[in-house]
Amino acid sequence: MAKRDFYDILGINKGASPEEIKKAYRKMAIKYHPDKNPNDKEAEAKFKEAAEAYEVLSNPDKKARYDQFGHQAFENGGRYGGHHMNMDDIFSQFGDIFGGAFGGGGFSGFGGGGGQRRVKGSNLRIRVKLTLEEIANGVEKKIKVRRKAQAKGTTYKTCTTCNGSGQVTRITNTILGRMQTATTCNVCGGAGQIIDKKPADADAQGLKVVEETVSIKIPAGVVDGMQLKVAGKGNDAPGNGVPGDLLVAIEEEAHATLQREGDNLHYDLYVSLPNAILGTSEEIDTVTGKVRIKIEPGVQSGKILRLRGKGIPSINGYGKGDLLVHVNVWTPKTLNKEQREFFESMREDEHFTPKPESTDKSFFEKVKDMFS
Repeated sequence: MAKRDFYDILGINKGASPEEIKKAYRKMAIKYHPDKNPNDKEAEAKFKEAAEAYEVLSNPDKKARYDQFGHQAFENGGRYGGHHMNMDDIFSQFGDIFGGAFGGGGFSGFGGGGGQRRVKGSNLRIRVKLTLEEIANGVEKKIKVRRKAQAKGTTYKTCTTCNGSGQVTRITNTILGRMQTATTCNVCGGAGQIIDKKPADADAQGLKVVEETVSIKIPAGVVDGMQLKVAGKGNDAPGNGVPGDLLVAIEEEAHATLQREGDNLHYDLYVSLPNAILGTSEEIDTVTGKVRIKIEPGVQSGKILRLRGKGIPSINGYGKGDLLVHVNVWTPKTLNKEQREFFESMREDEHFTPKPESTDKSFFEKVKDMFS
């Protein structure tokens, strides 16, 4: 089922300001908040949908990638999208949006667990280098990641300061009356639990650094600088917290003969003068292997041959780009006596006199065609 447009979900246009985006999300979040719609699965889905839209559109970098690539910029085959957010993620990240409308951001609907707020572990960031062939075909990478995981033998007990809620409520008498404020518990850090027992090699939070192999499915068509998210593969959180995410930054390696431009590829083909005059066939590189192309007799330097569908697949699923072969006729810089005499005799020959035809486009026309 196709995902809805984030702007449509929040009822805003692409030119909306950050404040308008926040206001629109708050309106939707309050409308479908679990405390107003207990045990309502449809409201839960809409609540999560609005949170996913806000997570992307409220972040300038994510918003720019979404505007350019759509849902594929974050979903990538369904593994890395924000729809993996659970209710704890939403309230831990966007609880301040609700202000005091729901008693400090806690929730009881949707199986929320009596208002306890689960802490999320920190994210990890790695950079993955990909060849042009891997980008063109998609690839699954197995990466070793050092992450903090809960140490075996670690046990927790309920924090007595906040009674497991993760928050401390204070009531202050003011000239305007009694005011209630809720802050994160400074003893458990909002986890609601504190260490009971832990092994000697664990840190103060009961976590231990381990090396884990993570499998990352990278879809075809990713671009340099794009960031993918593998949910739950970051650092663990103490107690019953939610693991952080693994953020994967894509780095494209330079190719020996191919140059990428969006979904199109460019190849510089150098042809000798005799082959340009007589015609030939040449073997060139593509991202799926070598192919042989025919060079017609009398080919002109600067001619562009277009191999359709031999480029990079669109990240949005709009087909493939093309491979543009730029023909360069190689003129020899040194000649022996016999060769020099031959070309001297051809100076005035009509066959060697330039006679461009209407089909021989100028440099600017070729550039225009290339980008159209």
